Amino acid sequence: MARQRLGQHFLSQGSILERIAQAACPAREPLVVEIGPGTGALTARLLTRADRVVAIELDEGLAAGLRQRYSPLTVMVADAREMDLGRWGPAVIAGNLPYYAATQIIERALASPLTRGVFLIQKEVAERLCASPGSRDYGYLTIATQLLADVELLFGVPPSAFHPPPKVESAVVRLTPRAKAEALGIADVPRFLEFASRCFRQKRKTLRNNLAAFYPGIDSLPESSRRAEQLSLAQFAALYRRLTGMARETAP
Repeated sequence: MARQRLGQHFLSQGSILERIAQAACPAREPLVVEIGPGTGALTARLLTRADRVVAIELDEGLAAGLRQRYSPLTVMVADAREMDLGRWGPAVIAGNLPYYAATQIIERALASPLTRGVFLIQKEVAERLCASPGSRDYGYLTIATQLLADVELLFGVPPSAFHPPPKVESAVVRLTPRAKAEALGIADVPRFLEFASRCFRQKRKTLRNNLAAFYPGIDSLPESSRRAEQLSLAQFAALYRRLTGMARETAP
């Protein structure tokens, strides 16, 4: 019953498991952190590609089974949304993420010394991570992720590849960390992300409507009549720099 309560859908198709392991570890890795290993189908493949694998499993029963089945494995019973995923040092982080927790876990992974992230997630979320300006999937999650990493949608995974089958399509994404903030002139990443969140607060409204209460200078800029979904990451960064610069100039 625990697995149903936690919303787990175990990937069982061997060819897809092998593709995920290959994407996570194209060459042998010193450390892989696997999130949501379940019964260990992906774990077994990661163990052949890494010097050490740490598995984070929320279900105590499944964790006990993993310890019995794979003696070289380090198993942690924990919620990955609440863990410091960098506690073991730089690592590849991979896994079949619970749909309800995927974005929070990815945020945690990006805050760690991530070598590479390969995640099986809901296809709808994967498309939001990879979206381009002007598309319906483009939003705050896109900006927040692409500021910190290059994102690739590798391949789709049908419901039939799982047991039990989920009601939605899934996809595998790969995140490769890239330090873009400095190149974009962003000195304070949390403040920039707060700015981006305000830009998308009411997605169908213009930037003027979303930002005027915080940045009165928006009225004087040509972007004011555009919607957030129309701006690229570089354009967001340029707008942020101008607005914060204007705010400093007018401060008493």
